[in-house]
Amino acid sequence: MLRRKPTRMELKLDDIEEFESVRKELESRRKQREEAETAAGGEEGAAIALGTEHKSREQLINDRIGSKPQPKAGGRTAHFGSFEF
Repeated sequence: MLRRKPTRMELKLDDIEEFESVRKELESRRKQREEAETAAGGEEGAAIALGTEHKSREQLINDRIGSKPQPKAGGRTAHFGSFEF
């Protein structure tokens, strides 16, 4: 494989201004989202929401992949067939 010399890239003033505007826009969106979350419920509400969100997320994943999980039978008979200790 032939190796070529590195290409020189110049940073223009327009590029810097565009970068700054995009960065400020993303920061303002993040601040608005954080303010909305804190106004929505506080820490206790967020902890409860995470618990319910986890179940719905798990259900969504199972639905997406077509899985229908069945609860596992407890006890030793499930592991060793008909043998009991």
